[in-house]
Amino acid sequence: MMRILKAIATASLLLASSTIPSWAQAQGVTPANVPVSEPRRVLSLDARAMPLGGTFKTLQYWQAYKARFITNTGRVVDTANDLISHSEGQGYAMLLAVAANDRPTFDRIWTWTRANLMVRDDQLMAWRWSPNHRPGVSDMNNASDGDILVAWALAEAGELWADVSYYIAGRRIAVEVGRKLVLFKAQQGALLLPAVNGFSAGERPDGPVVNLSYYVFPAFARLYLVAPELDWNGLTQTGLDLMKAARFGPQSLPTEWISIRDNGIKPADGFPAQFSYNSIRIPLYMAWAGVGDWDSYAPFYAWSTRKRGSVAAIEVSSGREVEQLGEAGYSSIAALLSCAIDQAPIPANLRATRDADNYYPTTLHMMALLAVQMRYAACLRN
Repeated sequence: MMRILKAIATASLLLASSTIPSWAQAQGVTPANVPVSEPRRVLSLDARAMPLGGTFKTLQYWQAYKARFITNTGRVVDTANDLISHSEGQGYAMLLAVAANDRPTFDRIWTWTRANLMVRDDQLMAWRWSPNHRPGVSDMNNASDGDILVAWALAEAGELWADVSYYIAGRRIAVEVGRKLVLFKAQQGALLLPAVNGFSAGERPDGPVVNLSYYVFPAFARLYLVAPELDWNGLTQTGLDLMKAARFGPQSLPTEWISIRDNGIKPADGFPAQFSYNSIRIPLYMAWAGVGDWDSYAPFYAWSTRKRGSVAAIEVSSGREVEQLGEAGYSSIAALLSCAIDQAPIPANLRATRDADNYYPTTLHMMALLAVQMRYAACLRN
């Protein structure tokens, strides 16, 4: 049975305290793990839940995004990954359509998603669809971030366009996420499994395994619209606690995949121990939601400002750069962090997306621009 906690009374999110959770202190995680070159600061972030509908004002970039990545049938194409589609991409595009107040495109994307990915025996989506695979679904497992993104988009669409059918569809997905993917009573708090299969304590010797980039903080602030009985605040607080506990190597950065076992926390077995393409979304989601304190942001801020104008994937054990992330979408996350923390203007060369960039960095770029327009508009005035 789904473990349901107390109904959420307000839409406000709890900000993390600057203390490390007690279960993590036992593992030697302390605030001193924050890079010493960054003095502790007091942040003035606004964590109010904000409606998404109609907030994206640079519609020329949305038109370009549609032309490059969304087919006439509503399939979102990952141009750097064998032209596959996935629940994450469908969810991001649905969110952008709501933000652009583009209902025809939203309906096209949602129709394709419903017909092609909602083919499991529950209310979650198969995560991957391949154009050269018959049938098209090439992996029936779900991806919890994709499910959350689609549920969030449906909740926002229901509010913007006053259509209860979107609310109902979003609720079905959100409740299933709570029932099958969230361990609400874990000792560490509300743990979000990356998928129904493959990551639990019963399936892995080092399980449960989590991916902190699946904690979509701005979604948690709004999913009370469709599933108010679930503890979305608890998910936010646990995610922020895990950020402070999952600090590895000289740069105190989390790995993509993290093992939480018997109160221990370490890089998960069988995955590259890197801060890379997935985990760079962690500071994006934090800044977009306006949650966390300085200790939450410090390692990401240090990473993002180490080389002005560029960011890199990091091997966490050594702190060594393993790959430069050269496309503009990755640098836009660094710019968002500087905006949120320093009130620094977004650089002129990052205020527009680039036609040469692939699906994923372009999508991150669009999300970062959307976050700035929603919550940090002053960073676009200079």
